[in-house]
Amino acid sequence: VQLVESGGGLVQPGGSLRLSCAVSGFPFSTYSMSWVRQAPGKELEWVASINTISNTVYADSVRGRFIISRDNRGNRLYLQLTRLEIDDTAIDYCARYQRSGGARLDDLRNPSDFPRRGQGTQVTVSS
Repeated sequence: VQLVESGGGLVQPGGSLRLSCAVSGFPFSTYSMSWVRQAPGKELEWVASINTISNTVYADSVRGRFIISRDNRGNRLYLQLTRLEIDDTAIDYCARYQRSGGARLDDLRNPSDFPRRGQGTQVTVSS
């Protein structure tokens, strides 16, 4: 199982980034996926999830600003970040749900339920 994130960087407040996660080693289309993040000195925070039929759910802090999507043919997960804020500064991780198959969106909000993660990509928002 491999998850490799890319697309992070330094951006000014109000700016945008698009994160990408290339996955391999498992049947991507059969797993719900999420993005989670960890800010300096803080615990791991769930950001957004997408299930196997591309229904999505977001944390309150990012709803309306971030969009999660998936490309099952290309084995990629994406996170479009817009209207970035200083508090969005964190390492963002692509993560796989603990089991394959269908999942209710309400079950996709706990970062502990996504045990497989990549190495992360740094997002820094600063003026």
